[in-house]
Order: sequence, then structure tokens, then C-alpha cells
Amino acid sequence: MPGESLARRAAARLEEQRLAALEDYADVRLALGQDVSQVSELAELAAQHPTRERFHGLLMRALYRSGRQAEALEVYRAFRDRMRDELGLDPGPELVALHQAILEQRPDLRRPPSPPAPTPARLPEPLTDLAGRDEDLPELVALPRTARLVTLTGTAGVGKSRLALEAARRLAGDFPDGVHLVELSSVPAAPVSDVAEAVAAALGLRDDGGVGDPEERIASAFGTRRALLVLDNCEHVVEPVAKLAELLLRVGPEPRVIATSREPLGVTGEVVREVPPLDADAATRLFAVRAADAQPGFAMTAADADAVEVICRRLDGIPLALELAAARVRSLGVRALAERLDDRFRLLSAGRRAGPAHQRTLRAAIDWSWELLTEPERVVLRRLTVQVGGCTLEAAERVCALPLPIPGGPPGDDEAQVAATGADIQPADVADLLARLVDRSLVVRAGDRYRLLESVAAYGLERLREAGEHDRALRWYATYYTQLAETYKSGPARHRWVRRLDAETANLRGALKAAMSLGDTRLAARLTGSLGWYWVQAGRLGEARRAANAAPLSERRAAASVTI
Repeated sequence: MPGESLARRAAARLEEQRLAALEDYADVRLALGQDVSQVSELAELAAQHPTRERFHGLLMRALYRSGRQAEALEVYRAFRDRMRDELGLDPGPELVALHQAILEQRPDLRRPPSPPAPTPARLPEPLTDLAGRDEDLPELVALPRTARLVTLTGTAGVGKSRLALEAARRLAGDFPDGVHLVELSSVPAAPVSDVAEAVAAALGLRDDGGVGDPEERIASAFGTRRALLVLDNCEHVVEPVAKLAELLLRVGPEPRVIATSREPLGVTGEVVREVPPLDADAATRLFAVRAADAQPGFAMTAADADAVEVICRRLDGIPLALELAAARVRSLGVRALAERLDDRFRLLSAGRRAGPAHQRTLRAAIDWSWELLTEPERVVLRRLTVQVGGCTLEAAERVCALPLPIPGGPPGDDEAQVAATGADIQPADVADLLARLVDRSLVVRAGDRYRLLESVAAYGLERLREAGEHDRALRWYATYYTQLAETYKSGPARHRWVRRLDAETANLRGALKAAMSLGDTRLAARLTGSLGWYWVQAGRLGEARRAANAAPLSERRAAASVTI
């Protein structure tokens, strides 16, 4: 076409100008000390332009300054062989000189002077003793000696920050360049550069016009220094923190990082340790100590033991919840406190006045986790609350997903009504959503079953009612377990089915209660009728009579219940 050759020449000239600008830009960044973050970018450009000498020279310099001399020499060797084999040429004199300088490790190739090392801030003094972590703490203190990134995960209020700070205090002697604490709860969710700027500011790294990007300032400040960085409350900025942590791991072998988050960072080389709730004995000790702090002279008596056991069990051994409850002993006493835990969020609303806002009350702690969820994750979490005994993946898929994929489902729950709810998650999506909720420390997986901590379940139930889905979720819950019971078989398969139904005892009772609360006596009669042979086999005749009597006589006859 007319003018085609002219257009091609213009395009080639513009492309050459673009590549030259990229080379100049990379050269300036290297002069500013930004070498670590450029390695992958320059490697990609060198691969895209295998005979362009300057890209390869820039990559060699970046690798050398990053402590990767052997890789820098390999880049030169591969480029030299390619040029000789494909073009019959040798590398230019500038690249040859750079190669020789790398071999000789000349001082002029070194990175520009680094900014001064950050001054370690004094770690906050603990206001109380660390209770119930006698086994967890020694393992955590030992980890940074071999693992470069340790992330503590766990549910809201379980004590991740307190454990990390105590470990940092005990590790201080191992890090001559200091232990640095960065509290991230007040940092808004933002791109990596904004989060890195907040971290740099917390570390006292000033922008003096030398190393430009905050990520590079942090990497240059730590570099080869033997220092420990504690990044606290990372869950809302997990992706930017992950990128920053990965950069720190690449810059040298000496820096160590302890992060606390409600989900892992997902960085190669990360060692994840879940901080579990306190066991019964440790929870009791913590409650008693904090109650004595709130009410001088308090001493737990034998008469209080049962009530304290109820409090610790129903609050799942979560230190934050136990401390908030202990503060109420002065005004309510132990027994009254135990009796009022059904309204736990109102009862435990008188929280701390200091510390991050999301750690002051039980509701605020779970609110913080809830706000970080996607809408499909929220849907699954709130619908899981109807499962009173934990559940299998199949049960979660049948009860949490809409439309419900059970043939012969509850009458009136057709696809048109399902669509009107505005919730569109599919059964096939539930497994991935459950895995993400487990990662976010909101769902507990034990073997092949999933369950919620009681406080999370109480919170989710409130959200289920707010969404207007409570009765609908109960109906699907009752229907699923009714249909499960209807598949019960006697004969050779009965032992397998007895074990299966044994595992679902709490949910079978919950399903019957749900059917009756919905006024669906026919569904209740189907459930009691289908469980007859199971109750006989399991030797639960008393339970069979009580359950059968819960349904009206007419419905029991209609369902053709067995006679016990």
C-alpha cells in the first residue's frame, strides 16, 4: 500500500526511542540504588530483546548489586554465546568491561550508600502476664533462627499480637541490628507503595532524595543487617504486605519477619503457625487472673467452678472474650455472667479504651473480620450458623448454596424465589469459599468436618437474620438432614450408616427442632419416621419416643412412622 514503508520506518524509529527510554529509566533507577526490585523487570526485557546489549548490561548490574554475582556472569555468557552463534559477533566493549569489573568485584559497581539503619523503637511493655501459652511460645521463639518469615494466624481475639510481641522481646538479643515493630491496623487498605510508605515512616526511614521508592528504602535499610521486623495486624493489607515481605526475603539472608494476620501472606518460604484458642485449664487460669484484676480479692471457689467452665467453653477459650467477661465479674458475679452469654455481644460491649479499635470489644473484633470478606464468603459464613453440630462439605454445599441441588426440595423454594433473594453462589463454589474462610480463621476444619466457634456462630446468626434468610436457611437445613435420614439402610450397610448418623446426632436433633419452629410438622414427621430403624439399631428408644411425640399424631400417621 502507498506509504506503508514510510509508516514502518516511523514505527521502527518510535519503537527504538521507546526502548532507549526504558533503558535510560532503568539506568537512573540503578543509580538511585533501586536494584532488587528491577531484576525481574529487566530479566523480562532482556528475554524479549535477546540481542539488545544494554538491557543485558543493566540486568547484570542489578543482579550483581543484589548479591547474585554468579547469575550476572551467566547472563553475560548466554548473551555472548547467542551473539556468536546467531550473528557471528562478539559483545561490545562496554559489556566486556562490565563483565571484567564483575569478575574483579570493583568498588565502583557497588550499590550507592544506603540510608542509615532505622532506630529500633522500644517494644511496648506488657501490661499483663502472657497466660496459657507455655507450649506455643518456645516453638515460636525458636522459629526465626531457621525460618525467615513466620506468620501467626488465628481467629479474632485469640492473642496473636500479644504472642508475637512476647516472642520479639525474647529474641531481641539474637538481633544486633534491632527488633522493629510496625502496627498496621490504622493503615488503610492501599496499594503496596502506600503500605510501604507507612512502614517506612513507622521505621523512621526518611525520604532524603537518594533511594526513591519506599520499598527500596526499606530493602536498603535492612539489606544485610541482622534485624527482626514485626508486622502486626496485616489481614486488611495482606497483599501489599506480602509483596513487601517477599522483597525483604530477596534482599539478603539476614532480615527476619514475624507477621500477625487472620490469614497467611502466601509468600514462598513463609512458615505459618496457627495460634489456637486456650485449652480449658489455661482459659480457666486466665479468667481467674483477670477477674482478680477487676475485683481485688476475687478467688474462684468450688461453687464457681461449673459457671467458670461454662463461660470458658462458650467463649471458646478466646483470650479477648475471656478478659472482657472477667471485667464483668465485679458487677454481675460469675453465675449471672454465665447465664447471660446468649446475649454476649451486648454483655461484653464495655471494652478497652486503649489499643486498636477492632480489639476493644468482641463484636468489633468479629466486625473487623466480616468487613474483609467478599459477599459470597459472607453468604456461606452466615448460612453455616444453622449447622449446630458442624458439618461435612456435602452438607455445606446443600445448605449454603442457592439454588439448593436436592431433588424434591422444600415446596415453594423454586428457582424464581431463589433468584429473588439476590444470592447466586453455586454448590460447586462452596468448597473454595469454605477454604477461604478457613484461611481467614473464621471456620475451623477438623478432619472432614467444618464448624464455627460459638461467638462467630452467634455473630453469623445475627447477620443471617439481617439478610432475611433465617427461615429459608433453616428449611433447607431441616430438609437436607431429613433426606439424609431417609437414605438410612438396614442390612449389611447398617453399620456404616449408624456411624454416619452418629456423627450427625446434633444436626438431626437440630433439624427436628428447626422443622417444628417453622411449623412444618410434615417435615418433622418425615424425619422422625425415617430415623426409626436407626434409633432401634443405636439403642436410643427414649430419644425415638420423645422425637415422635414432637410431631402431631395425624402427621405421624401420614408419614407412616415406625412403632417403637
